[in-house]
Amino acid sequence: MTAGRLIDLLKRRLKAQGITYAQVASRLRLSEASIKRMFARGDFTLQRLDELCRIVGSDVAELARALSEEDAKPTYLTEEQEQEIISEPKLFLVALCAVGNWTLDQIADTYAISRTECVGYLARLDKLRIIELMPENRIRPLIGRTFSWLPDGPFQRYFRSSIETEYLSSNFDRSDELFLFVHGMLSTKSTAELIARMRKLAADFAEMHRGDLALPLKQRHGSSMLLATRPWEPRAFRALRREDRSPVPAGRLLPPASLPSAPAKPRRKR
Repeated sequence: MTAGRLIDLLKRRLKAQGITYAQVASRLRLSEASIKRMFARGDFTLQRLDELCRIVGSDVAELARALSEEDAKPTYLTEEQEQEIISEPKLFLVALCAVGNWTLDQIADTYAISRTECVGYLARLDKLRIIELMPENRIRPLIGRTFSWLPDGPFQRYFRSSIETEYLSSNFDRSDELFLFVHGMLSTKSTAELIARMRKLAADFAEMHRGDLALPLKQRHGSSMLLATRPWEPRAFRALRREDRSPVPAGRLLPPASLPSAPAKPRRKR
């Protein structure tokens, strides 16, 4: 664990709880500029770090444990795990609820699944090492909120065939909805930075989820965020591209002969 990651987690906790730098400054009797400078430099004494932890209702030891647990959780499931989870709608539902920190009572009270049936599904998830089913049927998720589905794995295929159209069918015109599609030409370095920022946004989402767990279930609603980026040229555009031209790489128009992965085709005589 590094100090930088600890500070990053602390910033996510502040953001998840809606606590601004100005409010932190007021609590610590410092200027807002001083607080911004401390976070930018990661320049904290142990006493100051402890004070910041108390503001978010935590302590340094708990933050360190949270980072250790985050590191220990798998980044991907196996294909067998994904396949079994999506094999039954009820099992899939219980899995999403369990990983989302629902309790057994909340699942059984919300959905037409009996407690006995639900415990059976939780036991299967325990066997799959998705959760740990603890005494009194308490649920401990074993995978992080920001884990990734396998590329072209069972879940991605299920999403494309059964969920994608439904998910994107909204008009996205409500105050709690947003649809953005942006296009540009980025260098390899900028693309890497964009992906890093997207991962951080996913981590912020997970931290907000964690921060809202103390609220009653009726004050929360299921929210999903779809983030994606890829080198892409629509089929309609690709069909119009000259035969001797490859997709424009990294935002610069290069002669086809300079592209090692896409040698130029001979130009046809007119």
